[in-house]
Amino acid sequence: METSEIPVIPLASAPGERSAWDKPRWVVYAWAICERLFVTNSWQISSRIRVAVLRRFGADIGEGVVFRPRTRVLFPWKLHIGKDSWIGEGVWIHNQDDVYIGHDAVVSQESFLTTGSHAHRRDMALITRPIRIEPGAWITARCIVLGGVTIGRSALVKPGSRVAESVPPNTIWDGTAAAGLRFR
Repeated sequence: METSEIPVIPLASAPGERSAWDKPRWVVYAWAICERLFVTNSWQISSRIRVAVLRRFGADIGEGVVFRPRTRVLFPWKLHIGKDSWIGEGVWIHNQDDVYIGHDAVVSQESFLTTGSHAHRRDMALITRPIRIEPGAWITARCIVLGGVTIGRSALVKPGSRVAESVPPNTIWDGTAAAGLRFR
């Protein structure tokens, strides 16, 4: 088969644009402005202000949560964080579906949580699945956590890992494909 004969999915007709919004356009646009001013902005140093703005847009955030600068949250109304958890600098929560982070959990610097993907063999339609990070879990620096994954209670994911399958409680995971190593 010639390269020019290989089919290409026309992205202009891919279904799902804005299907994950769940809010009117003006709310999404207002959030985009507030996110830039109060959440992503590295000059805004107050975790309390960051959390207050996220809550104002519907995030369910417990008491004592530390939310560092340069973070991004796609849709705060799909974010649920338990008390005393830490969200590190530069974390990107690309939550087209719900993200649940239990109490006393940590998501460290530059980690990326994404609940969305696409039907890449069919029509590039948006596919979303929630992420659950259970209490006491620690997602260390620069990890990628994909939709449909549960990180078990008190589990630890080592730096730079890509997590595409659920992690059992109280285990340490490491690697590009995140494989179980031993109990924590």
